[in-house]
Amino acid sequence: MANEYADLATLKLSLNIETDDTSRDTLLNNALASASRSIDASTGRRFYLDSPATARTYRTSGRVVCNAEGERLLVDDIGSSTGLIVETGSGGSWSPVTDYETAPDNALVRGRAITSLLRASGTWGYGSTRVRVTARWGWPAVPDEIEQATLLQAARLYRRKDSPEGVTGSAEWGVVRLSRRDPDVWNLIEHYIVPGFG
Repeated sequence: MANEYADLATLKLSLNIETDDTSRDTLLNNALASASRSIDASTGRRFYLDSPATARTYRTSGRVVCNAEGERLLVDDIGSSTGLIVETGSGGSWSPVTDYETAPDNALVRGRAITSLLRASGTWGYGSTRVRVTARWGWPAVPDEIEQATLLQAARLYRRKDSPEGVTGSAEWGVVRLSRRDPDVWNLIEHYIVPGFG
């Protein structure tokens, strides 16, 4: 398993399972992985950071927002300024761009991702012009809310084995149908959803 947003020891603690009890580790690790990928799918982004920088190419059409500050190119989440290279061009010919600012301001310092590149005095180009961005994609660190949502969702997925057909119950309360979406998980992740996603 890789790139989970919470660790096995913390999940065990939340479920009152002794840390030296390894009999359920496979199920718990599967629940952590599934919860993490479910959060990725629900928010339209991922909160782990790529280790090598890789290039992605963007068409400017529909990705450039113009305002009084200049032209802002909307990009996928960038989690580090190390290795960040921006170029414009088309086909196999690329020219470096250095007159850009990352936005939102102070994103990386605040533990958030860079989501756009601003050119205050230039343009990102038109027509067939494309922008190639080489970066470490993702987030600089997993936000606390995402970690907590992962723990809640992983615990729910782990316990799901005891509630076949989505029904659980007790002698005291009777039969209860489980809701499709955990409201606490949703409350924790909803402000991380990419605008216009889902």
